[in-house]
Amino acid sequence: MSKHVSLKAARRTGTGRNAVKKVKAAQGVPAILYGTGLEPTPLQLERRAIDNLLSHAVGENILVNLEIEDDGKGGARLALINEVQHHPVNQAILHVDFKAVSVNETLLAEVVIEPLGEAAGVKVGGGLLEQSLRSIEVECLPKDLPEKVSVDVSALELGQALHVRDLPKLPGVKYTADEELTVFLVSEPKTTEEAAPAEGAATEPEVINEKKPAEGEAKEEGKKD
Repeated sequence: MSKHVSLKAARRTGTGRNAVKKVKAAQGVPAILYGTGLEPTPLQLERRAIDNLLSHAVGENILVNLEIEDDGKGGARLALINEVQHHPVNQAILHVDFKAVSVNETLLAEVVIEPLGEAAGVKVGGGLLEQSLRSIEVECLPKDLPEKVSVDVSALELGQALHVRDLPKLPGVKYTADEELTVFLVSEPKTTEEAAPAEGAATEPEVINEKKPAEGEAKEEGKKD
């Protein structure tokens, strides 16, 4: 299950482009906290702290105990990092959205899907493991939020697939996606002509790995050519 980490924040007194520039000049990151019955609160984070937090996380939807300076309420607010905006070139963090949550209320969050093991269809059959869903939305209480969903793909043969309905059942966690959606598929290895996408063709699922032919097999094929 997801661990709650502490993160310090300070209130932002100013808003708008000039205020944001001042925050960034001070090595800070602008942020905002919102939630049901809560007035949106502009915040600023220490860049080093948020960089360190996200660099050690599997995904970006993380539960944090948000410690706001001069909040006047005492303690920390439980919040979900709901969205992180990155610079399109250098990927630096530009802005962070926090959503206040209650320990007694369910939440929705995107969780990373991680394959475990090497599919039999790749290891023995030379196939390709394709991952169609990189993450999935879950509904659960904050205490049950998983850091990631790990899926054992080692039993998958050529042509076989794992769907949302096959994902591991986690205590207190509900997958909101269509149960028939494909998550992993072991497909036949593509020839050179098949691998070249036609102009304007849709992007295919990411290929996780493939089994390369043994050195002897490669030399034998070279002789035949």
